[in-house]
Amino acid sequence: DCRPDSQTLLPKEVAHAYGYDQLWNRGWHGENMTVNLVEIDGFDQADIQNYFDCINFHGKLDVADIDGAPRQAEGESTLDIEMVAGLARSIHIVDYETDGNSNGNIWTQVNDALQQIVNDNTQNANSGSVVSISLGAAESQIDSADRAAIDQSLQILTKAEHMTVFIASGDCGAFADRVFGSLSVSFPASDPWATSVGGTVLRIDGNGNRASEVVWSDGSNRASCKNHWGSGGGNSEVFRRPGWQNAFGVDNQYSRGVRQIPDISAVAYALAVYFNGQWNAVGGTSAAAPIWATGVALVNEGLIQTIRKFVYSPQQFYFAANNSNGMHPYFDVTRGDNLYYPATPGWDYATGLGTPNLADYFPVISNKIM
Repeated sequence: DCRPDSQTLLPKEVAHAYGYDQLWNRGWHGENMTVNLVEIDGFDQADIQNYFDCINFHGKLDVADIDGAPRQAEGESTLDIEMVAGLARSIHIVDYETDGNSNGNIWTQVNDALQQIVNDNTQNANSGSVVSISLGAAESQIDSADRAAIDQSLQILTKAEHMTVFIASGDCGAFADRVFGSLSVSFPASDPWATSVGGTVLRIDGNGNRASEVVWSDGSNRASCKNHWGSGGGNSEVFRRPGWQNAFGVDNQYSRGVRQIPDISAVAYALAVYFNGQWNAVGGTSAAAPIWATGVALVNEGLIQTIRKFVYSPQQFYFAANNSNGMHPYFDVTRGDNLYYPATPGWDYATGLGTPNLADYFPVISNKIM
């Protein structure tokens, strides 16, 4: 079944809107590159195979069970795998899965997955691989010991394994604790070693070109989030602002010298996903994180082939914003809000620096690290 709803966005449409197809045209489809996913649910092999067949996927999917295999396929793993595969048809996907419904401490299990990624990549630190994580909870809802352990793992993945770790900023707007009006942000997205990814609503025109983009949010039911309030963002209550978080818009009326999220964003609405034997319209920052992760994997593939270098860490995104030399590595989203913080020119709490424009992002990064 390769007939998704006509109102959903297909991988080729996302790729064209964000310039991924311009990297495809240079022969970069994810060959010899890896995206590592951290998941707390499983997937149905039949769903994934149908999607792979529809997009003519030539890559590879490996699975690593951490602390026991998950017992249910709830859709998250399916979404992440399909977002990556749809944007890089020759990429290697490694799904580190654990059981989010087990009786154990889920954050201990997540950290075990991160440690396994570290172990598996000890001899492969210069390959340009990335990590994508589409889960989180309000900072206050996670034990300080678990936060410290995950923070250390993220630091090792970045500094020692030379990876960029993309983490969904959350789907409850400015209120990660799911209480409307209670300003809070999601961890581990708020960790300074993570690249936090917010969400947008992307519209394309009849020719498949990017027509408009606004913040993804929905305030129609303020009594219950149910992951529908929109793009997570705000000020951390735990982490100070890292020195690299510096770009036009970062200093604003809400700034308090703390870590501000998200860093960047991508489409998080009405994406075509094949799950439970049928096509669905799916979204959330859970989709935006793997979309960006795949984009940077493609950029790194091109950098490794052309200049034998690549980039990693959240710092690269602010570096690109501050060294654009008239180019536009991001599409600046200036319309909408996440039910508290408005989108503004430059960086903002709803969409960060903006959504990917890889046609400009690649040369900006390439020119600056040559």
